[in-house]
Amino acid sequence: MYVFYNQIILQSDLSQLVFFSPAWQLRLHGQNHILRVMHNDSNVPLLNTHGCCCCCCCPDWASLTLGVFVCQACSLLHRSIPHISRVKSVQDTWDASEVELMAAMGNNAAKAKYEQKVPAFYYRPTHTDCKLLREQWIRAKYERNEFEFIEKQEPYSAGRCKGFLWKRGRDNGQFLSRKFILSEREGALKYFNKQDARDPKAVMKIETLNATFQPAKIGNPCGLQITYLKDNSTRNIFVYHSDAKEMVDWFNAIRAARFHYLQVAFPGASDEELVPKLTRNFMKEGFMEKTGPKHTEGFKKRWFTMDDRRLMYFKDPLDAYARGEVFIGSKENSYTVLAGLPPSTQGYHWNHGITIVTPERKFLFACETEAEQRDWIAAFQRVINRPMRPQEYAVEAHFKHKP
Repeated sequence: MYVFYNQIILQSDLSQLVFFSPAWQLRLHGQNHILRVMHNDSNVPLLNTHGCCCCCCCPDWASLTLGVFVCQACSLLHRSIPHISRVKSVQDTWDASEVELMAAMGNNAAKAKYEQKVPAFYYRPTHTDCKLLREQWIRAKYERNEFEFIEKQEPYSAGRCKGFLWKRGRDNGQFLSRKFILSEREGALKYFNKQDARDPKAVMKIETLNATFQPAKIGNPCGLQITYLKDNSTRNIFVYHSDAKEMVDWFNAIRAARFHYLQVAFPGASDEELVPKLTRNFMKEGFMEKTGPKHTEGFKKRWFTMDDRRLMYFKDPLDAYARGEVFIGSKENSYTVLAGLPPSTQGYHWNHGITIVTPERKFLFACETEAEQRDWIAAFQRVINRPMRPQEYAVEAHFKHKP
């Protein structure tokens, strides 16, 4: 029998963590985090943690049946497929056959097998993503073998997706079953209020489409927020499906449609350049107080969403339309974010103010806590520090001429 976890040696620079036993040694090296099992004079690399299920840097569990190391969070997800994966902590007692199994596979070899045909557009979750995405990624790889057989990718790769999703009503807030059709050929996602309706209730152009999972916000583990531009203003649609795989398939079908659209729009761009543009998570969301353009009105509590350079505010987090939008440009174009409010400001209830200075006016906000103030300022600063792209000047011009 072998014990991987007899002692921990922690280097003073925190760059090396060593687990060892008399015969076997489990070692986490440097910033590349390469996990190795060593026996006598052999040195068998098993894992570069970029091959881990969720790219977490703490792979202290292992799947004995798959021969891969995983982090604690992913080990819990592996337990949901016990017929495929049996997990064990590296701190437990291991026998020789188990160690030999790990040495025979390892994460790099497993990645080469189970991820050999992952489409460029398919979303690879990280440890910060919601449970739904992480679990379906694990199931897609190890249970359904989707990336070994291309025919299993048809639900999100065919260029057309049709089905029913539960959609939140704009006015009554009720979720009702609605027919959705995604068509790459038509360049749009459509939904219909009635099953036999000929004309769609809404047509969402793939050009401006975005999707992001929002389970806590929507109150459903499969909750997806879809946004698109209508008359150059953001429109929100909140949907879910009772089947987790179905919902993730819709998400990746949207990414596939966006990917193929961008390949045509930017024929010289590489996959690495296009993939980050397929879908995006919001930079920050939460409640702040705001006042009007004259700074004389009382501050009102609103839900704010920071979507790249668009700062939108809503009365309720699940509103279909924003009450207003603010364009956040770059410092080269005279945009600035400041902590605090002008001395003459009145009418706010929260004491941690933020002032955004634009070429046209100042926008005043207030946060409930100092931590929220810091987080919002950091989000604004990241955008302001980034030079504007040519197409963003057109968006800025639209905001300047909004009625």
